[in-house]
Amino acid sequence: MNYSDQTLGFFDKVYEVVRHIPEGKVTTYGAIARYIGSGGSSRMVGWAMNGAGRFPDVPAHRVVNRIGLLTGKMHFGSSTAMQQMLEAEGVEVKDDKVVAFKELLWEPTIELDEYMF
Repeated sequence: MNYSDQTLGFFDKVYEVVRHIPEGKVTTYGAIARYIGSGGSSRMVGWAMNGAGRFPDVPAHRVVNRIGLLTGKMHFGSSTAMQQMLEAEGVEVKDDKVVAFKELLWEPTIELDEYMF
């Protein structure tokens, strides 16, 4: 899909990238920001993810911070829901951090064949 900047706002772009994260993989707020051309906007990606619960097709649980911490876990209804969702996909989490983070990291700039926006 190709979208123009006029068609999608920042949050919409974030959600579209997150929809592409494969089951069993995670990505970071910063990786998403870089992909959509806003490299210094990882906190804005975090704000977008805070509202992602309105969209059941956006796997927000697959977005973690730059070292694999589940920093968004408070937005999932319970303090363990994000971890449980990741573990259901085969992602091991210990002490609120993704185990084998580097191996499970999905980089949209590498994994997506073409720039969507």
